[in-house]
Amino acid sequence: MLRGLPSEGRDRGAILKELREMATLEDAKWETGKASGSFYCGDHEHYEFMGEAYSMYSHMNALQRDVCPSATRFEGEIIAMGLDLMHSTAVTDSEPGGMLTSGGSGSILHAMLAYREQATSRGISKPNVVKPETGHPAFDKACHLLGVEMRHAPIVPETAQVDLEAMAAMIDSNTAAIIGSACNYGYGTIDPIDQLSTLALDRGVGLHVDGCLGGFLLPFGEMLGFDIPVFDFRHPGVTTISADTHKYGYSVKGTSILMFRDKELRNGQYFFMTDWTGGKYASPGIDGSRSSGLLAATWASLVSLGREGYLKYAKKIFDTAYAMQDVVRAQPELRIIGKPSFCFSFTSDEFDIYHVNDAMRSRGWRLNGQQYPGALHMAVTRPQTQDGVLDAWRDDIPAAVAYANEHRGEPAQSSSIYGGAQAPNEEITAKIKSAVIPMLDAYQSLPPDS
Repeated sequence: MLRGLPSEGRDRGAILKELREMATLEDAKWETGKASGSFYCGDHEHYEFMGEAYSMYSHMNALQRDVCPSATRFEGEIIAMGLDLMHSTAVTDSEPGGMLTSGGSGSILHAMLAYREQATSRGISKPNVVKPETGHPAFDKACHLLGVEMRHAPIVPETAQVDLEAMAAMIDSNTAAIIGSACNYGYGTIDPIDQLSTLALDRGVGLHVDGCLGGFLLPFGEMLGFDIPVFDFRHPGVTTISADTHKYGYSVKGTSILMFRDKELRNGQYFFMTDWTGGKYASPGIDGSRSSGLLAATWASLVSLGREGYLKYAKKIFDTAYAMQDVVRAQPELRIIGKPSFCFSFTSDEFDIYHVNDAMRSRGWRLNGQQYPGALHMAVTRPQTQDGVLDAWRDDIPAAVAYANEHRGEPAQSSSIYGGAQAPNEEITAKIKSAVIPMLDAYQSLPPDS
């Protein structure tokens, strides 16, 4: 392993060979279709196409629009396509707008920044935000960074949707916004956005719909006739929506759209510094320099597929997801949480669900473990729609249940990772931190010399 910058450069061919070998090994882990989420497209021809588009603009800086004006076209048209999917034409009392960010966490951070600035302009010095407990941790991280109080509303266990009465009770005069998911990452359930819209209007607060996961899939599911509730700007209380183009938009990692019902809310987070010695500085968000390659690749992905392409892939994903859920429901010992769509979670009231996880791992599956309650999560993507994956699921889930029944009362191998902290307390939190911090350090840098 390198411990510093090499004194002499290496041969480019050798470098590319090494990279290709690593990529081939890593691709093999998800190409089977047995890995939940993460790889939403899985089409190497599409990746190569986007890579070519990226390479033409990778060296260009989207911050410098005078010499890179194409970035304005890419960004504007990507935002317009997102607004179109979210029915911005239903907005008649204001002018919708949007911005591109670095991903779901970036869109959420910018949304929370917009609401904080709006609250500040109204004289609120200590704003708060209320989210369902199933809302993504990126909201908590954003509020931590921005000095905004985060309040967690419980969910209704039977539906895995936010408890509306509990959320309403948490709203006060300092509340800047409430949050709903479409859908949440954990359970794949969609919060009642229609009722959240009414609540937001009644209480005079913003409503952010987190469509980071489902934003580029659920609209096509609705078009196809699947039971997808309206979650977008057709509800008058919805003020912002996030949707990740690098998930079911099938772009490369690093892009997401944050959409605003009213440009005025977006404009509140612009940054200007007009008296800097280096010249006048302005940016539409937290990021400064960005590669135009990400914009070009995302634009290329969207326009190459069009509605027809997205509809075709959406149908395969929804059909596969519902078929996989049918397999789970056919097992008396398993229970699906709430009413999910393409992303679902299941648990067991009979045995430790992580025994199922152990058995599925031995068969090559990578499911995401959850807790409170212990559960397993599958986000269906295009790799799961390839031939043979659903058949393998039909064989492996019953076998995994049989394995779990055989090992009742024994500790599951994976429960120490996912299910070992079903009752959170300070001691468990301290243990988790002591284990995770070294992992994060390793993520950022090479391990020290032994």
